[in-house]
Amino acid sequence: MHRKELASPGELKRLQRAGVKMHGQKVVADDVNKLKSLSVTPQLEGEFSDHYIEPVRIEYYIPKESRFVTETRYLYVPLIDPEPRTDPDDAVLRDHIEAEKFVDLLQVLGDYPQFTTLILDSYHETFHMYESLSRTMKDARSDPEKYRTALYMVETLGQHEPTLAALEALGEFQSWNLNWLIRTMNERGIEFACADYTISYLIKRRNEYWEQSAMPFDERFEILASLFFDQAFPNRGLHIGEEDYFFDIFDKKNFIS
Repeated sequence: MHRKELASPGELKRLQRAGVKMHGQKVVADDVNKLKSLSVTPQLEGEFSDHYIEPVRIEYYIPKESRFVTETRYLYVPLIDPEPRTDPDDAVLRDHIEAEKFVDLLQVLGDYPQFTTLILDSYHETFHMYESLSRTMKDARSDPEKYRTALYMVETLGQHEPTLAALEALGEFQSWNLNWLIRTMNERGIEFACADYTISYLIKRRNEYWEQSAMPFDERFEILASLFFDQAFPNRGLHIGEEDYFFDIFDKKNFIS
């Protein structure tokens, strides 16, 4: 599908030079008018809890006033849930999505005994981490701050996906778990921040969904996402390729027979 360009060639060059550093670090941007025209927050059609929100702090210089100005824009990345397959059947993932439940691998062993051998064989090297994750999720019921710890654990465990169990039975359960945790912490007002590779994965899922669904072009999102990529992955330019970190881990193609 043909995609509308971000801006004119001249504007694009200026945007490529305009960097953004998250979490309080600043970068000078020389396209003042383009960046100032961006709204602080987007106009959302859905709930804000269905987005990962990344603060983008921009510092630019105003020559006429001989001073720097710092402003913040917020990149709202829609959370795109995985689609359970029918062949092979992702019954575990489908059941948890319908029930809006986190996929606790230890609980899956009890609820779906037919997958016990497959799961134990696939996760024998990381099973101790899944045991710790299960305990953390139980603790989070009384101490919601623990959800932040669970998020970091899911990010780490995602580096080992897809396993044979995911390919044959579980589907993209870690993708669902990631979205579940982000939504839960948004709803509870818990402050958290995902790793850059996680954010890049969320953006890529959003972009794939937008293209497949022929959604309208969102210039604000494209500009802020491009600036995020340019700063987070400076050696890769504005775009993340198929060799990138989380793309390889969670690529939908890996879950399709």
